[in-house]
Amino acid sequence: MMMRWRITIYGKVQGVFYRKSTQEQAIELGLCGWVMNQEDGSVLAEIQGPATALETMKSWCEQGPPMADVERVEAEAINTTDPCNGFYIKY
Repeated sequence: MMMRWRITIYGKVQGVFYRKSTQEQAIELGLCGWVMNQEDGSVLAEIQGPATALETMKSWCEQGPPMADVERVEAEAINTTDPCNGFYIKY
C-alpha cells in the first residue's frame, strides 16, 4: 500500500549534506517526494511509497549522514492526491 509521510528532522542537520543524502537514500529505496531545509534549522521531507520502505527511510533519517547529529524525528502520515515522480531537493 502506498503511503505518504511528512518527516521533520531536528538537530545538526543543515550544512552536513542531509538533503543530498536523503535524496540518495530515498531513490535507493524506490521512494518519491522531496526534502528541504527549514528556517528553524530543521529539515522537512515528504516521502511517498510502500509502508515498509517508509519505515526503513524513517530509521535512516534518525541517523542521517555521517556529519549529522539528529536530535529527534517526527513523522506523520498525510493524505495527498499529488502525483509522485522522482525525489527532489527543494530550495
